Amino acid sequence: MSTQQSEAELDVSKVDYRLLRRLLAFLAPYRLHIIGGVALTLASSALGPLRPYLTRIAVDEHIVKGDLPGLTTFIAIILGLVILQGATQYALSLLMTWIGQRVLLDIRNTLYRHVERMALRFYDTTPVGRIVTRVTSDVEVLNELFSSGVVLMISDIMVIAWILTFMWNTSVELTLLTIVILPFLLIASFIFRKKVRVVYNLIRRQVARMNSFMNEYVTGMGVVQLFRQEDRMTRQFAEINAEHRQLQDRSIMYYATFFPVVEFLSAIALSIIVWYAAGHIGTGEMTIGMLIAFAQFTEMFFRPVRDLTEKYNTLQSSVVASERIFNLLDTKLTVDDAKDAKPLSSLQSGIEFRGVSFSYDGTTPVLRDVSFTVEKGQTVAIVGATGAGKSSIINLLCRFYEFQGGDVFIDGRSIRTIEQESLRRRIAVVLQDVFLFSRSVEENITLGRSEITRAHVESVARALGAHDFITRLPHGYDTNVRERGAVLSVGQKQLISFCRALATDPDLLILDEATSSIDTETEQLIEESISTMLKGRTSIVIAHRLSTIQRANRIIVLHHGKVAEQGTHQELIDANGLYAKLHRLQFAQGASAINDR
Repeated sequence: MSTQQSEAELDVSKVDYRLLRRLLAFLAPYRLHIIGGVALTLASSALGPLRPYLTRIAVDEHIVKGDLPGLTTFIAIILGLVILQGATQYALSLLMTWIGQRVLLDIRNTLYRHVERMALRFYDTTPVGRIVTRVTSDVEVLNELFSSGVVLMISDIMVIAWILTFMWNTSVELTLLTIVILPFLLIASFIFRKKVRVVYNLIRRQVARMNSFMNEYVTGMGVVQLFRQEDRMTRQFAEINAEHRQLQDRSIMYYATFFPVVEFLSAIALSIIVWYAAGHIGTGEMTIGMLIAFAQFTEMFFRPVRDLTEKYNTLQSSVVASERIFNLLDTKLTVDDAKDAKPLSSLQSGIEFRGVSFSYDGTTPVLRDVSFTVEKGQTVAIVGATGAGKSSIINLLCRFYEFQGGDVFIDGRSIRTIEQESLRRRIAVVLQDVFLFSRSVEENITLGRSEITRAHVESVARALGAHDFITRLPHGYDTNVRERGAVLSVGQKQLISFCRALATDPDLLILDEATSSIDTETEQLIEESISTMLKGRTSIVIAHRLSTIQRANRIIVLHHGKVAEQGTHQELIDANGLYAKLHRLQFAQGASAINDR
């Protein structure tokens, strides 16, 4: 905790006004509305302090002198001011809330678009809970700043200025006596701000930690329950939650101390006024109206000072939140196209990997000088042990990562000169770990692409043998599959992923261990259906089961990130190399499994 606290103190030791200016730039599209808000603020800030000033006149000039008609007029004026101030504050509140919500909408959309453009390397090293916290909780911290914080800070400053002006015009001596308390109030406010801004930053860190924990362990709840780790996870979450509660208690304690101090100082100021009045009303140096007016001025004066202290904490919280938001926006882990990049219309001749070297972390090589070709219309299989670099080849081909050496060519063009969006339109990938969204079956196949009709979806599903089980679902193609396809079996999810891939009629079809989680019957169904659909289509198949790739035009064997050998199934068997060894091991294991039955 001490380490966290010291870090927090470093983070929030002062307001970074550069960040604040950058944050306020989001207000630029609403500058006219801001001008209107400032105008309403100036009017509202003047109307409040004007009431005590008019009250003094009403008491001294009309009540004391018995001028009832004049008093009636002043009462009407004061009531009119109250109504006008209420209407002004109502309009100001609506306007600033309108602006604030639209600015938050703009910030969230900007963050989400930025996150979508990030390379997969970013997601490899950044917890999902942290990203969610930036887009939700950290942006929500800015709500009060944009909805009311900035304008109300201006309003409070103007109120203080107006109060001092009216107080000075009423009595210079009483004004000087009242502001004697001000240094003590400023000291109390400084101490309060310093304490609260540290604990607020720690609270936000703890919320991010809680979000990360929840995201990770709810996602892996099946593993938690399978290995009976519920009690241990409950204790860990309870510890995180208890630390969060302790921090909240600290912030409550600071507020519970600060506000009574402010009220105590306000009472002292009022006591000074009453003490002064006791000795000067009889002499005529002070009137009853002045006493009443200064009692009201004192109450009004301490309120904006207290509010400014709270608004400063809002400002501080917003700056810390904005620092995290801009750190995310300034993260440029993207895979960029060349400046002269152009779209890919369709695959014409084929794909070539030429001396490609790649490392995820920049130090540990995953691929070493990999070279091979995939001609149009061919089915090329890539095999190798776990960690050999098979999936890395797919990641590079889809431009998810930037390779460090060599180049990848498509139709003779460097892949860097092809616009990524057009490249991925021509590629469909089926992964072993299928991700389905909590949408309908049809939406998971089309992914919102309007050009894919229901008739086409059903046609693809029939070709792949998925139509029968889909129609047996409660609402057929309109059935919501829930988060990650919770209502479907592993095989059914894989079939839907095949439908998703083939619905776009891709030029290049990539199957990355796509049948490893499917039972033999379903696998045979898929292979029978897909064999006719692969005619005339370039495909790359990654598989551990060598039986599934024997009909490939060429098989590439990877070993420790290098191409160890390549050829047809029979050529590799005859060569009696690494592929032949893998083939003998798998079929020996398969025969052993059958005998065990």
